[in-house]
Amino acid sequence: MYTETELVRIAKRENNSKRNYLVVNRLQGKHIPVSPKQAFAMFEALAGKVKEAYRAESLLLIGFAETATAIGAHLAVLLDSFYIQTTREQIPGVEYLFFTEAHSHATEQKLVRDDIEALIDRVDRIVFVEDEVTTGNTIFQIIEILKREYPGKAQCSIASLLNGMDQAALAVCAEQGIGLQYLVKTNHQGYGSIAESFHGTGLYIPKQETVTGMIESYQLGGYVNARRYTTGSGYQRACETLWNQVKTHVFLEKQEQILVIGTEEFMYPAMFVGAQLEHMGNTVRCHATTRSPIMVSEEDGYPLHRRYELASFYEEGRRTFIYDLKIYDRVLILTDAASIQTAGVNSLFHALQSCGNNRIWLFRWG
Repeated sequence: MYTETELVRIAKRENNSKRNYLVVNRLQGKHIPVSPKQAFAMFEALAGKVKEAYRAESLLLIGFAETATAIGAHLAVLLDSFYIQTTREQIPGVEYLFFTEAHSHATEQKLVRDDIEALIDRVDRIVFVEDEVTTGNTIFQIIEILKREYPGKAQCSIASLLNGMDQAALAVCAEQGIGLQYLVKTNHQGYGSIAESFHGTGLYIPKQETVTGMIESYQLGGYVNARRYTTGSGYQRACETLWNQVKTHVFLEKQEQILVIGTEEFMYPAMFVGAQLEHMGNTVRCHATTRSPIMVSEEDGYPLHRRYELASFYEEGRRTFIYDLKIYDRVLILTDAASIQTAGVNSLFHALQSCGNNRIWLFRWG
C-alpha cells in the first residue's frame, strides 16, 4: 500500500494568502510527468476500496476539476458507475449548481444541474472523488446544496488518494453519515512551514508564441464530454475510439520516449492514450497544463523546478502553466477545447520546442 512519504511532495502556491502550500502527488500525473501505468495502479487501489464499501449500490462518481478528473474517470471505468466531473468551463444551454473552492486559484466550481436531476433518482450514492481532501469544506458545501435541492435522495461519500481532514472534519462526516475512502491519511500541520522554507530558485519561463515549422493537428470524432454525465463503460469505449484514431495519424514505433499532454480539466483521455502507448513498449510520461501558478525551485526536496507560462486553449486571456518539460522522441497533445485559441497552441508548442522537441502532434477531440 502507499505511504505519505512515497506520494506527498509540498510545493508553495504563488500569491495565495488563503493557503500557502499545495500538496503535489508525484504519481498523479497532473503537475509532475508520470508513467500512466503507475498513475492507473494508484487509482485502481482507490477504486478497490470504493467497490468494497458500496458493492451493492448504484453509484454516481463526481470527479473534481482540475486535478481529480482523471482519477474520477478511471474509477468510473473500473466500477462502471455513472460519472460526471465538476467544471469551471462554460457549457451552452444548461443550468448549474454553483459552489466555490475557496483556497483555489480559480474559486468557482459548478455541476450541470440538468444531469444531476436526471440521475438523482437512479443512484443510491454520490461519491465525490478528489486527489486530496484537507478541510472537506468544498465538498461539505456541495453536499449541503444537494441536500437542499434534493432532500432525502442519495447518500454521499468522499473518495480521495490523500485525506488530511482534522478531527473536526472527520466528526462532521461521522455525524452526517458521509463515507470516507482514501489511500493515505496525511497530517497538514507542518505543510505551511515546509512551503515557506523554500525560496523559489527555479526557472520561470514567460509565455512566448513564436513557433517554427508547421503545427500538425487533427480533429477527431466520437467525443464524450465528461462535464455531462456518462457511464464508465461508455467513456471507456469512447476513449478506445479516440486511441484508434490517434494511432492512424501517428506512425508509432516501440522503444520511444513519448510525452502525452492533456489540457487543464481534460486529463483522463490523454492518460488513456498514454497507457496504450506504454503497453506497446514505449517509455511514456503524462501530465497536463493547469491554471495553478506554483512556485518552482531547484532546492533539494522541492517537486517542481521549471515553470512555463502559457495561454489557455480554452479562453482568451487566461494564464495557464506547465511544469518540468524535457526532450522526448515525440510529444502528443490532446485537448477538448471547443474552439482552440491560437495563442494557447503556439505558447505550448514554443515551450516544447524550446526544450528540443520537434515531433509534436496536436489532437482535438470534439
